[in-house]
Amino acid sequence: MSLSPRVIAFVLAFLIAAISTSFLTFVEGVTSSMLFVVGLSSFVGSFFLVLYTIEIIVYREVNKMYRTIHKLKLKDFNISRKSLIRENNPLKRLNDEIFVYVAKKQKEIEELKKLEQFRREFLADVSHELKTPIFAAQGFIHTLLDGAIDDENVRGRFLKKAAKSLDGLDALVKDLVTLSQMETGAIKMNMERLNLRVLTEDILDRLEKIAQDRRVAIKIKPDKLMEVWVMADAQRIEQVMINLIENAIKYNNEGGKVIIHFDEDKKNYGISVRDNGPGIPPEHLNRIFERFYRVEKSRSKERGGTGLGLAIVKHILNGHGSKIAVMSKLDKGTTFSFKLDKADKLEITE
Repeated sequence: MSLSPRVIAFVLAFLIAAISTSFLTFVEGVTSSMLFVVGLSSFVGSFFLVLYTIEIIVYREVNKMYRTIHKLKLKDFNISRKSLIRENNPLKRLNDEIFVYVAKKQKEIEELKKLEQFRREFLADVSHELKTPIFAAQGFIHTLLDGAIDDENVRGRFLKKAAKSLDGLDALVKDLVTLSQMETGAIKMNMERLNLRVLTEDILDRLEKIAQDRRVAIKIKPDKLMEVWVMADAQRIEQVMINLIENAIKYNNEGGKVIIHFDEDKKNYGISVRDNGPGIPPEHLNRIFERFYRVEKSRSKERGGTGLGLAIVKHILNGHGSKIAVMSKLDKGTTFSFKLDKADKLEITE
């Protein structure tokens, strides 16, 4: 309960007057009129003395604190001097404001620590990912320069391996640039009417060899839904579909299946890519969209990729006002799903 200085002064003055008059009653010869005068004078004197003392101490300290805040230019305090003076308990009000401010700053400090840790991990990951193809290419080229270039068989084989390492480096740098541009908002989505079913069929034609090598069967469902008109950036959504389908093939079991399913509701199309592979352990599900995060680093390296694909997928879908979801069960498979806005019917008929 908040008490004003006047209430506090009144209560204290009443107690002082009551105590004073109580003691005087034990003195012989004191009349009732004398008790009244002593009580009244004690009450009035005590009231103004206590009131003055409280206001001087409280508001002097409040003014000091306010001047300190003003000097520090802490704009986070949305409290004025006038509002403090008008408060019944300005110290409590100021204390509440400081508590809120400290809690806010503590949260900002924690976020900055997380970002700093993330930055360190990212730099370490980038250094490692860049070092691998560079060192590999260097090794092959230096071996050739040391004399192996005279052997035609070795020369051709080593040049192909060096070229493969440099191609991987090029893909990594491009993905890093793309991801950086998306995070800074430099890349804007160019929304247009797009038949996602046709785009998906074209992607499957391009990934046919990879699927055949791993004997993975791919199916688009339902068969009757031949047109999936969405509003999307064709180039970016193509990146999303290629990444999800290629991952479903690469990380599936040999002889496995991949199902691409389209669902329709009033405003959206739901798209899911499901495989029946080994699945993703639960402890990894919350981190697979982080840059360079790999569930099984050794197997991921063998199957290629920059480790940035799912991070790019997440940012592309965020740019479309959508979110990527993942569900996985060990030895049962993994499903990635998202939604896209339907294209306007009038646009389709034009």
